Amino acid sequence: MAPLVTSVLLGLVAAGANVFGGAIIVQKQWERRYLNYFIALGAGFMLATALVEIVPTSLQLGGRNASFLILAGYLLTHFFEHTVTPHFHFGEETHSDEFRHTHTGYSVLMGLVIHTFFDGIAIASGFLVSPWLGWIIFLAIFLHKIPEGFTVASVMLASGSSRAAAWGASIVLGAATLAGVLTMAVFRHQVAAGLPLSAGVTIYVAASDLIPEVNKQPGVKMALVVFLGVALLFALDYLFHLH
Repeated sequence: MAPLVTSVLLGLVAAGANVFGGAIIVQKQWERRYLNYFIALGAGFMLATALVEIVPTSLQLGGRNASFLILAGYLLTHFFEHTVTPHFHFGEETHSDEFRHTHTGYSVLMGLVIHTFFDGIAIASGFLVSPWLGWIIFLAIFLHKIPEGFTVASVMLASGSSRAAAWGASIVLGAATLAGVLTMAVFRHQVAAGLPLSAGVTIYVAASDLIPEVNKQPGVKMALVVFLGVALLFALDYLFHLH
């Protein structure tokens, strides 16, 4: 199967995970605590994937310029998630007093749209380089897609939006992911820029968004799940190169 076709199909799967995450908060019958395990596992796997796989490949493709693009991706995500949007964090939003106005929820949505767009860029860029990199990036992104959809739906509800609007916000995130894949398909010859930019975004999401949420949980259980995520990356790497 052509790399870009695979990217589009997996972009749809990742988008579906966003929508499913939104359904969790809208339907209310799901067990929230399991999302913490997704966050912890995704944090470890994403961080390992970014530092061990995406960054070295980006430097091979783009040299010194890639370093600046990685930093640019990191700072761009920081700007939109924690400068443009207030009080942003992954997980269920229970501080409704800080989200009194509907436009506040939409500002959080805008911040998340930026990084989900780069999720799509990352998936397509990975497959343009190699099937291994594409699959490993997809898995890293997929692991945080459900908490991502859950988060945006929760914020929308806390800001006074309807359940339909909350679920719609998770659909917008899914659409942004697919848009990132399609954008990279059009600009496939710019993979030397797309991959390092998405590397910076991935590092930010793992280290600045997900890890702080893990650190809020008492005890060592969640920390061990982070290490499990890292170990999963190395196990997959070993099995891949074994063959």
